[in-house]
This record gives sequence, C-alpha cells and structure tokens, in this order.
Amino acid sequence: MGRLFVVSLEGKIYSCKHCRTHLALCEDVVSKSFYSRHGKAYLFSKVVNVFSGECEDRAMMTGLHTVADIFCVGCGSIVGWKYETAHDKSQKYKEGKSVLERVKVSGPEGRTYWASHEAQVGSSDADEG
Repeated sequence: MGRLFVVSLEGKIYSCKHCRTHLALCEDVVSKSFYSRHGKAYLFSKVVNVFSGECEDRAMMTGLHTVADIFCVGCGSIVGWKYETAHDKSQKYKEGKSVLERVKVSGPEGRTYWASHEAQVGSSDADEG
C-alpha cells in the first residue's frame, strides 16, 4: 500500500468530524438546501481527501441519479455522496459535484453538527421547492 497524502486546505473549511481531515472550503458550497436521511447536507463544487465507493442508481426526491458514496481518506467514515449522472435534464448541474452531510462534518468554526429531528426518512436529495 502506498503512502497516504492528505491535502491541507487554508481558510474556512469543513472537515471530518471523526478525524478532522480537511474536506472542503466554504467558498465551494453550491447549495445548502440538500437533505439526507440524517438531516441537512451541502452540495459542493469540489471536495478533497475522499475516495468513492461503487456507483449505484438511487431514486431521490428529484429523480433517478447515479451516485457513489464518498469516504474520508483519514478514517474511512462515509461523509456523503458524489453525483456521477443525473438522468433528468434539469438535474445535470449536480453531475461531478459532491454532497457532504452536516451530521458527519465539522463546520468552518470547528462546530460539530448534530442529527436533527426533522431528518427525512426517505431517499436523500435536494429540497428544491
């Protein structure tokens, strides 16, 4: 196995709540109106220090998407998912972008988010209504 290189980010960052590995910059947030089974989630144009799992089709609130779960390279915790393919033309803007679940990351001021009681039980996706 090769040596693990971890990218260090500067500025306001989101990091893994378990091991504090840097994941994304505040300036790369595209939308804060996404939801997962665990509550709120944020869509990012770019994330670092993650690896992807297997791609799978998931029926989400906004339609069928091909996604892959993403995991922290520091500790292996699942931190969100990446959109590989959006099957609906209106959802194509999500392709190549990643979602980090708030409950699984620490915020820019080191604040840890907790699961909300409003967490949705269904499939994960944006609340774009």
